[in-house]
Amino acid sequence: MIFIVVKFRTKPEWTDRWLDLVAPFTAATRSEAGNLWFDWSRSVDDPAEFVLVEGFRDADAGRDHVTSEHFRTAMTELPQALAATPRIISQSIDATGWSELGEMTVA
Repeated sequence: MIFIVVKFRTKPEWTDRWLDLVAPFTAATRSEAGNLWFDWSRSVDDPAEFVLVEGFRDADAGRDHVTSEHFRTAMTELPQALAATPRIISQSIDATGWSELGEMTVA
């Protein structure tokens, strides 16, 4: 699996509209055959920072994603709303999805 985390810092005037701006990109990515998840969160420490957690089945699925039309569109539309270049961690990992947290069990 390809596991990706990206941090996006928005301009103040775009912070409240960020999720609307990325909605078409999010929907299109979630519909990709190799996408496992594409989930947005907002930092509790910095309301202008959004964190995207992505999972793709394999390298081919990741490659399909970055060559898609919706990805190219997002790469031209999203920068207008950003205060800085996004920061990313992208790794191939030996997993197929989320595991339960072994240190905590909820009955």
